[in-house]
Amino acid sequence: MNPWLEAARPRTLPLSLSCIIMGCFLAASTGDFHWSVAALSVLTTIILQVLSNFANDYGDAVNGKDTELREGPRRAVHSGHITASLMLRAIVWFSALALISGISLLIIALNDAPKNAFWVFLGIGVACIIAAITYTAGKRPYGYVGLGDLSVLIFFGWVGVLGSSYLHTHLWDWSLLLPASSCGLFAVGVLNINNIRDIESDRATGKNSIPVRLGREKAIAYHWLILITGMLCVSLYTFLHFSGIQNLLFLLSFPLFIKNGLAVSKLTKAQELDPYLKQMALSTLFFVILFGIGVIL
Repeated sequence: MNPWLEAARPRTLPLSLSCIIMGCFLAASTGDFHWSVAALSVLTTIILQVLSNFANDYGDAVNGKDTELREGPRRAVHSGHITASLMLRAIVWFSALALISGISLLIIALNDAPKNAFWVFLGIGVACIIAAITYTAGKRPYGYVGLGDLSVLIFFGWVGVLGSSYLHTHLWDWSLLLPASSCGLFAVGVLNINNIRDIESDRATGKNSIPVRLGREKAIAYHWLILITGMLCVSLYTFLHFSGIQNLLFLLSFPLFIKNGLAVSKLTKAQELDPYLKQMALSTLFFVILFGIGVIL
């Protein structure tokens, strides 16, 4: 089972769950929170994240993007621990599981919501599955042309936070785009570190990530832009909805983002950058927890 666990990449789960947890906290702050909805949201998100990781492993291998030049952890298909056909079968199964889990979530969460809400969220769910697979798999993977950052912002930020909040409350609050953008931007930061780490191998294999397009120096400036914009978005939301000093708890996480930016600016070796992927992901989760505690107290 070890190759499958490595291909599932459990260390990516805290980041993918951050947007769901933030949405749950925001729903709880209104007094409208349901444990069954939260549990199924978490389950569906985990399945989608594993599906995305399997598809990424498969797509990079069959498209020739995993080579000996790659500095990150070895992939299961490229290393031969899992065959491409077996990984493709797993992608199909996890797509089905994501659909089953997602539909179960919608049935429970939207039974008394407006009728069109089910179909809107079903469409969003199908889009999530397609986005998870086509990031690096298929004939025209969007991750190879620099669109991965936008996809992460949309799905790890706006869809994850606003969607999970609505499943509890059945209300749209467009001001939630601000903390949702923060959550999504910090997730983009994780992807950007990954792409800066792999900039040389990606350039050699024709994977045109944003750091490949910008070059290392401008990619570092882009990283600071991501971090600062994320911090400003949540600060603006807090200013607009301020109710007490407890709302400022999230500020305790900001030094971690500054530390990350300084490390990305200074470190040039891939093996030195790699730990800051985990640091950024855990910092995002810490930020979400502090923000959530602040809004529900």
